[in-house]
Amino acid sequence: MAKAPSQMKLAILGAGKMGGILAEAFVKQGLVSPKNIFATVQHTGQPHKSLSSLSIPASTDNRAAVKKADVILLCVKPQTVGQVVDEIRSELNDKKLLISIAASVPTDYIERRLKRKVPVIRSMPNTPSMVGAGITALARGKFATEQHVETARALFGAVGLTIVADEKNMDAITGLSASGPAFIYIILESLAEGGVKAGLSREVATLLAAQTALGAAKVVIETGHHPALLKDTVTTPAGCTIDGILELEEGGLRVTLIKAVVKAAERAKELLVTDDKA
Repeated sequence: MAKAPSQMKLAILGAGKMGGILAEAFVKQGLVSPKNIFATVQHTGQPHKSLSSLSIPASTDNRAAVKKADVILLCVKPQTVGQVVDEIRSELNDKKLLISIAASVPTDYIERRLKRKVPVIRSMPNTPSMVGAGITALARGKFATEQHVETARALFGAVGLTIVADEKNMDAITGLSASGPAFIYIILESLAEGGVKAGLSREVATLLAAQTALGAAKVVIETGHHPALLKDTVTTPAGCTIDGILELEEGGLRVTLIKAVVKAAERAKELLVTDDKA
């Protein structure tokens, strides 16, 4: 783990959409050389188009990929994590770092299956990572050090912001930041529909809605002010904004969004299918 970033050897197991997005970002940021990325897929012909554009071949041999790597990025579905961990166990040791992006899978589940002291970090990136505007939460297992966390932060920093979280909060993070983009897209679609209803073209309405959301989010991040305070700066006495807010409150938008995050977080807890081997 003391190697220069460009010398890091990375295995991406399950190189689908997110694996491809991450590989492309790592290469663009100079963190990993394409020749040092070893990607695998479940079936031949499945790699994300990003891998093809980087001339990164993909195989179906997880063990071979792990054997050559310093860092292993586990991008498979939660239900198949156990099977893949069993498959690669013999190639892992305390000199290698395993980072899982599988929702709902705790580090201790992976550690128990490995039956050895392997550094494990649980991560949860989100899809805005594809444009470098993602956020990734990281939680370390009992064998991972601060240096391992810094390695993970350096990698995921290529696709946006990173935070280090207590693992007990990872399902809530999944419900908020991993599922959240879908909720935001529905809001953006609805705002645009409102613009169309008010007489705007769909193209203009969509652009206005998207840039407005982007700008509002940037203000929250850069000022650090509470959204409620910022809302009040837009809302003038007897103005048009307060009428719009009244409609939102009557429609239950606030409660509905809270319930959506909670429901997604609860579902995240249910994704892992365990068996007697763990």
